[in-house]
Amino acid sequence: MKPFIYLSLILLSFASCKNDSTNKKLAEKTPEPVIFDGIDMAIAPGDNFYNHVNKNWYDTAVIADDQVGVGAYRFLNIPQQELLKNILEEVSGADNTLGSTEQMVGDFYASGMDTLKINKRGIAPIQPILDRIDAINNVPELLSFVTTQMKSGDYSILGAYISPDQENSSLNILHLSQTGLGLPDRDYYFNEDSETNREIQKAYLTYLTTLFDLTGEENGNVKADEVFKIEKQLARSHKTRIERRSIKDNYNKWTIEELNKRNKNIDWPTVFEQLGTDITEVDVRQPAYYDELDVMLGSHPLEEWKLYLKANSIRSHDNLLSKPFQDASFAYAKVLSGQSEQQSRSKQMVRRVDRQLGFALGQLYVKRYFNEDAKKRALALVNNFQKTLESRIDNLEWMSDSTKVKAKEKLFAISKKIGYPDVWKTYDVSIDKEAFFENVVALRKSEFDYELAQLNKAPNREEWHTTPSTVTAYYNPSLNEIVFPAGILQAPYFDLYADDAVNYGGIGMVIGHEFTHAFDDQGAQYDKEGNVTDWWTAEDYEKFKGKTNQIIEQYGAFTVLDSLHLKGALTVGENTADNGGIAIAFDAFKQTQQGQDTTKIGGYTPDQRFFLSIARIWRVKMRDEYMRNYVTTDPHSPPMWRVNGPLMNFTPFYEAFEVKEGEANYRTPEQRISIW
Repeated sequence: MKPFIYLSLILLSFASCKNDSTNKKLAEKTPEPVIFDGIDMAIAPGDNFYNHVNKNWYDTAVIADDQVGVGAYRFLNIPQQELLKNILEEVSGADNTLGSTEQMVGDFYASGMDTLKINKRGIAPIQPILDRIDAINNVPELLSFVTTQMKSGDYSILGAYISPDQENSSLNILHLSQTGLGLPDRDYYFNEDSETNREIQKAYLTYLTTLFDLTGEENGNVKADEVFKIEKQLARSHKTRIERRSIKDNYNKWTIEELNKRNKNIDWPTVFEQLGTDITEVDVRQPAYYDELDVMLGSHPLEEWKLYLKANSIRSHDNLLSKPFQDASFAYAKVLSGQSEQQSRSKQMVRRVDRQLGFALGQLYVKRYFNEDAKKRALALVNNFQKTLESRIDNLEWMSDSTKVKAKEKLFAISKKIGYPDVWKTYDVSIDKEAFFENVVALRKSEFDYELAQLNKAPNREEWHTTPSTVTAYYNPSLNEIVFPAGILQAPYFDLYADDAVNYGGIGMVIGHEFTHAFDDQGAQYDKEGNVTDWWTAEDYEKFKGKTNQIIEQYGAFTVLDSLHLKGALTVGENTADNGGIAIAFDAFKQTQQGQDTTKIGGYTPDQRFFLSIARIWRVKMRDEYMRNYVTTDPHSPPMWRVNGPLMNFTPFYEAFEVKEGEANYRTPEQRISIW
């Protein structure tokens, strides 16, 4: 929910640093040429460069039954999870000191692996929650239940989180955002003409029906329909994902008194008091949702709301319960994703430990698998790219000198986090090897308490919002920072022993991408301190918006799965970052010795290898069902267009592969879009 801008990527091969002998071997290793295999010479680079590089691989790649995709990008988490599993199996079987990192992560993993005990407990862990719902007699009691559950990570009709005030980034405040839906997006409740959408709705209703049946409710299908109607009415009040990209339109700071006058059926002072907050103001990001919720609380019978809360609470805990609940959850999920087989319990638990005790697990991960030399080299690259972007800003023809000064001030104020935190997050919770459900709830509550403690304070600028083992990278505009966890600093994105062309086309694009996020359609509205301010001249900003509109139009014309169009307005930030990232990376590469040379490796020039590396890092195959949901909900373009889209606009690519007029992806020099 926090406004971070993620690349959401990657995983690569590991170099372990367990001991001095290992480090010595690494130091003695000499660079080896990366071989770009699978090139399809029947496809011209200018027709479809992504397929030119990846089609042979794509045609033979097999997606495992328990996965929704295979290859690079986020699917490189699959081998990453095997490494985390190795750690967890080792520590869960050891005699660890109580309260130690090893004991916490090992016992949590072990508690979730005890499926015999979990299945034996059946519905028992969640029954007290359902009983409390049955005991609700009025709207104030309903809201009291909702706020109490929020403290344990069970969110329903109120979406609250804590992050910096976008007009005063030195202070954390409370934000309220739209919520309340069970389907992935508001649009899934509508669009009745789509057969795919109707199938998803049907699967969701079947899922809700099964949940009611499993908890002993009669007429589960009728009750599922009632829940769906409430959610659909809430969905009508939701802003679309594109509308939510407007920074200023999604910021409304009101006093609690003002909000309370606006919503007659929600006693906001009591809600905030029960949450444990001490506030006089709140940012209501999507007021229309809370206006509609307020009306619905006064118009829908209490019994309907109690059904809604039951469905929501069971759904929030279904994968913590016995196998029938887990099977019901998967039956619905596979319609959305196309995944045909449920993942093993160990894979599920690896993800859960990483999600809920990720910084504890991350400490063990870094000790075993992270190469510190990668951190040093990555920092050097990041600093180099910062200077490269400065030069590109200086050379912009469309930006005035006064705005350039502000842009460069912001650029050099960006903080850089690489590898893992300097200060590790700790967890104030006791883990019981015999109590999986209770462990999860305790960790959720601990996380809520941790977040609550940040309210009305300055943001912790040392804090990380992704774990070291996570395969991702992000830019956070409120703190003006870029973050590259250990998980991304590995081949094929980053390889200490590859030639520069490979690394600059791999991790280089990633670094350039994250720097560009500071100046995409959203990031450009934040100043160097992380405040939303007008630091541009009016004329420059209009020129900038004109260029981002060109990106929107270009990508909106791309299609996936025959007639499914990309959402140019949803993906504009990521597409801007992809275009800028490649340009920055190429300029930086041209400053290297190899970048100024023409010596071929494997039959390809340095420039060609740079572009081949870009295409290779997005080598991905997804299930069609997953792709449809991806295009509907994800702000990133699908992998093919993260390659072809930017390269259509990049003249050095045309020169490297002699792309000619008449080829499918050819654009005239005047049509090629360049922003940063």
